Amino acid sequence: MDDRAKTLLKALVERYIADGQPVGSRTLSKVFDLSPATIRNVMADLEDLGLIHSPHTSSGRVPTPRGYRMFVDSLLTARPYELSPGLQIEDCLPAAEPGRAVTAAASLLSNLSQFAGVVLTPKRTQVFRHIEFIRLSDRRVLLIIVTPNGDVQNRILFVSREYSEAELLEASNFFNRHFSGKSFHAVRLALADELASLRSDISRLMQQAVDAGLDSPDTDDEAVVISGEGKLLGVSEMTANMDRLRRLFQLFEQKTDLLPLLDVSSRAQGVQIYIGGDSRLVPLEDVSVITAPYGVDGQVIGTLGVIGPSRMAYDRVIPIVDITARMLSNALGQAAS
Repeated sequence: MDDRAKTLLKALVERYIADGQPVGSRTLSKVFDLSPATIRNVMADLEDLGLIHSPHTSSGRVPTPRGYRMFVDSLLTARPYELSPGLQIEDCLPAAEPGRAVTAAASLLSNLSQFAGVVLTPKRTQVFRHIEFIRLSDRRVLLIIVTPNGDVQNRILFVSREYSEAELLEASNFFNRHFSGKSFHAVRLALADELASLRSDISRLMQQAVDAGLDSPDTDDEAVVISGEGKLLGVSEMTANMDRLRRLFQLFEQKTDLLPLLDVSSRAQGVQIYIGGDSRLVPLEDVSVITAPYGVDGQVIGTLGVIGPSRMAYDRVIPIVDITARMLSNALGQAAS
């Protein structure tokens, strides 16, 4: 494509996003110092390239998924997004409560974008920063797991014998001294060598702790938080096709279908844009997902994003996703410090 074709495609996509109506050559001729005939020729070339198409018999054109992809990859200039004056990060995402911060991030994304917000939560057994054993009764021990993002998880261990407070403290100190900052999977691999120096009864307690850490109560469905699905009922493109709207809400209900996309985006750097009809990871046409990873101390622990129509203001939504990811990373970092 030459510069003129790129300029016309950019203008056509921006006009369609703004108005929601097919864009004709006469409309574009009012913007550019070109005749309608010249613009029609360029639009015909763009249509041959599969970047625009005519939804019906009118002369107007709308972007295809491939056209949106060209637009966001090569022609879009995202503008900075700033929170409203006086709105503090801690007011949006409470650092003192990591679980609430993740849920609040999904709500914040939805409220700022007016679409659906989605967050892939950190895997509960990914890494631990600190553990502690607390005696509950003769044969029950409470295992407290503190993750790097400050999340606190509790497991009850049913043990084969009674452990004294001194023994439980010895086990806690051993874990924290040797394995803090590691995943339970890594701990399991190291246990065979490390536990040889401990008494066998303490070794059994350690092994139970690792097994409990690996046996996360979370389900894949609970790993995805979605907020604001109902806002899509106010989007004309969504409600115009009830079959697509029904399938979209089935996607929200069966959250596990979003996991492949969110998992892939967690391994990418920065904001990623997935457009239905162009990306196999988005199962519906005319739906786009904008994501960004978030993390603690430079380590990615999850992904968040916005789900909405392909006809969305990408220049506005992209910075919303980016700044929310940074805010959540900052909140979880504060919780971990």
